[in-house]
Amino acid sequence: MIRPPPPGEGKRGEQGYLAYLLRQAQSATRLTMERSLADLGVTTPQFLVLTMLRAYPGLSGADLARVAMLTPQTVGVIIRNLERDGAIGKTPHPVHRRVLQWTVTPRGAALLDNCRRHAQAIERRLAAGLSAGAQRVIRRWLARIAADL
Repeated sequence: MIRPPPPGEGKRGEQGYLAYLLRQAQSATRLTMERSLADLGVTTPQFLVLTMLRAYPGLSGADLARVAMLTPQTVGVIIRNLERDGAIGKTPHPVHRRVLQWTVTPRGAALLDNCRRHAQAIERRLAAGLSAGAQRVIRRWLARIAADL
């Protein structure tokens, strides 16, 4: 019986397909993030929603689903839980009153700051050994893939 090599070797390393390697890296990053955020009682999707709301205050649930790349149903559950915990608040849209706009509350901002400290430790691990220029190239490449595919 043939055993596959560990991550980083063979087709799971430099000989691998780009799409597979991106998925492998994303899976490892997500698992590491989930384990780190669990200490704070926060899920990775909750962290993502808080991050997007801080960056783009006033998003609707539908907008959040699009920018967070989550289903509207998942975002609905996340919003209910974050609102229940006092991490986000809602206001009706000034024109389309049925549309709710979400913002991070002071309690949510404090929680997000704690989450960011955990995430920054992971970001440092991801960027270890990369120059600032190499990091810019990788960020540009990843953003281009997301925009072009």
